[in-house]
Amino acid sequence: MASVEVALKEMMAGVEGSLGAAVVDYTSGMALGTLGGGKDLDLTVAAAGNTDVIRAKVRTMEQLGLNRRIEDILITLDSQYHLIRLVTGRTGNGLFLYLVLDKARSNLAMARHQLKRVEEAIEI
Repeated sequence: MASVEVALKEMMAGVEGSLGAAVVDYTSGMALGTLGGGKDLDLTVAAAGNTDVIRAKVRTMEQLGLNRRIEDILITLDSQYHLIRLVTGRTGNGLFLYLVLDKARSNLAMARHQLKRVEEAIEI
């Protein structure tokens, strides 16, 4: 089982082109941990903003009566991918993994695979 610190390191090291990673509690919008980022990528602000994205999607699914599980949400910018993966399992309820990638240097399929692996191993 992986702690938040280990999960962040695995997210960043496991995917070429990773710019930043966070583990976020979407009930509060607070990042439990971040790694990477910089002056052009404030992961704390991004964590809070992406909390709104998840809440909106969950609310919409409830209104539509969709009883499905969200695996991940992809936001594509001109030069970046922002990948959000909800953590399932008994210890991860209410959490999501957030990974920002350089679009030109990263492999989106590998990033999704790595986030799935981290999601299965994380324990809070």
